[in-house]
Amino acid sequence: MNTVVHSKEMQVVAVVNFETELQGVTEHWSPRVVAQVNDQYVKVAKVLGQIAWHKHDNEDELFLVISGQLKIEFEGGKETVLNPGEMCVVPRGVLHNPVAEEECSIVLIETVTTKHTGDIETPLTKSIESQISGRTGASTLPERH
Repeated sequence: MNTVVHSKEMQVVAVVNFETELQGVTEHWSPRVVAQVNDQYVKVAKVLGQIAWHKHDNEDELFLVISGQLKIEFEGGKETVLNPGEMCVVPRGVLHNPVAEEECSIVLIETVTTKHTGDIETPLTKSIESQISGRTGASTLPERH
């Protein structure tokens, strides 16, 4: 992670490289927080197979594919397929199931209150503490001023 000092207020601005951050992710379905924008976490993850059908009652969830292909299944047999450079916002309350036939690298943007697997708990569910502490570039997020 590079840092730049913004001269206007002498704030440190972190530069995050998604591919560098993804190199440190070794476990599938284990997101890592790489930045915070207001009340949103920006996370990276590698995914393979599926995690579980779930929903987030109070938060939207953004998926952006960096490499590979991600299918998001929805109730009623509908699905969306995302390729590198494509994104999809799953609205709050919508039951969904992310699936990757082959390893896929993604960026997630989620409200800080979003639980990893929403309304259910699975063996793959990760706490927000583990998502923050797993960073490659730094042990903690940059301080907010």
